[in-house]
Amino acid sequence: MLHIKGPVSISEREIVLQPIRASGSGGQHVNKVSTAIHLRFDINASSLPQGYKDKLLAWDDQRISDDGVVIIKAQSHRSRAKNKKDAFDRLRELILAATVVHKKRVPTKPSRNSVKRRMDSKTKQSKTKSLRGRVKIDKD
Repeated sequence: MLHIKGPVSISEREIVLQPIRASGSGGQHVNKVSTAIHLRFDINASSLPQGYKDKLLAWDDQRISDDGVVIIKAQSHRSRAKNKKDAFDRLRELILAATVVHKKRVPTKPSRNSVKRRMDSKTKQSKTKSLRGRVKIDKD
């Protein structure tokens, strides 16, 4: 059972784990032992609440396929058990990140003093730039 948040959890029967050989260097050990884990989780066929499913399917993430299947490859550890735990943790983090509700930004009006400071700095800059121009000499 993978606990997500509050009463929401996923049964391990809904998650397909497949041991695979890890890529990269590692000598003779990596060539003969399948320690990496390939995790597949079908969002549509899961027991997640509908709100979670909708947010996950709308989430723009390269780990979620067009069919609504989350694919995670965990191969950072040398043991299969650690990679399995890592894959579960990454799935949990993905679901939590997709279901975060962001606070709505409330636009505020600038204070009178901040507007005055801004206008004063613009006036000062304008005077400085006007002094950089050509000097005109009056001939009387």
